[in-house]
Amino acid sequence: MDFSLTEEQQLLRDSLARFLTNEYTFEARRKIVASSKGWSDTVWAQFAEMGLLGVPFAEGYGGFGGTGVDVMVVMEALGRALVVEPYLATVVLGGGIVATAASPAQKADILPRLAKGKLQLAFACYEPHSRYDVHDIATTARRDGSRFVLSGKKSVVLQGGTADTLIVSARTAGGARDREGITLFLVDAKARGVKVSDYRTIDGLRAADVEFDAVSVGPDSVLGPQESGLQFLERAIDVGAAALCAEAVGVMEALNSATLEYLKTRQQFGQPIGRFQALQHRAVDMLIHCEQSRSMAMRAAVEAGSADRTRRRRAASAAKSLVGRAGRAIAKEAIQLHGGMGVTDELPAAHYAKRLTMIDCWLGDSDWHTECFATVE
Repeated sequence: MDFSLTEEQQLLRDSLARFLTNEYTFEARRKIVASSKGWSDTVWAQFAEMGLLGVPFAEGYGGFGGTGVDVMVVMEALGRALVVEPYLATVVLGGGIVATAASPAQKADILPRLAKGKLQLAFACYEPHSRYDVHDIATTARRDGSRFVLSGKKSVVLQGGTADTLIVSARTAGGARDREGITLFLVDAKARGVKVSDYRTIDGLRAADVEFDAVSVGPDSVLGPQESGLQFLERAIDVGAAALCAEAVGVMEALNSATLEYLKTRQQFGQPIGRFQALQHRAVDMLIHCEQSRSMAMRAAVEAGSADRTRRRRAASAAKSLVGRAGRAIAKEAIQLHGGMGVTDELPAAHYAKRLTMIDCWLGDSDWHTECFATVE
């Protein structure tokens, strides 16, 4: 398999890296995280101007028709800079479901606005009791004439507090854990009966718990075929997991680089601690973890667009399982090699470690994906 980037992908990587190096410094990020919104409208508008928000969407909807590898290039760069803007929530997850499940009219309405940075989406699929099983749904959508009435709760909705529209999975038929009977809905985040509780996660991003108290939506809010929403949910999880793996590789690269620089400058016994063989071995282990993760992330990105569910899911789960474990290993080693300074808020190392910890948790942790890899058919 050829893992080399095309000329266009290299240009995308280089231009985004230059922008983030110049405009998205660690101090700039610190101010963005501390803001009331938790991400920057200015940065988001610049992403739209650069065409990043339309990368995975068809040209007819204002996008560039990019592949999973194009998304991988973007996510790696965002990982290196610890970007907190809602690219995963809005473009990869929300936009991905719209691109695969929506009607032509819905796509024509949503995707061009998303690509221009005028619309934010959030993927509300997990519930307090369900952990990572997206088919375990207690939220219901009851028929009321031609409309639907939604009632239930969704938990840890990534960037749910600032989203304009929520993509909500609800049960229109069947039992709580049935794989059939799940329907997806587009719900205005400010609709009557929607209660959003926003909070910051440990890595500086935002999530929200959302309650739906008899929220009435019209038939035009149904996303995809009724009672067949699970296939789109699972596809979104696979594509999102591949994107998270790519972001993790970017985080690992940056954390390894920061740790190596610290080993070269920190003096002990009259010499840099990087000259001690035991620490050199640990730094090599960190590099190996990163390179293994890169290979698995590339494979997952290549398979992200596959119509073969088994092939796509096995690639995504294998990558997420390995990357989750590798990320935790690198985070622990980096903190150890930095010593006490490694856990302070002043050094980027602690923030990289927190992001790697949360990447393992989002969209299924390494244990859950190991089981998925073993049982998927």
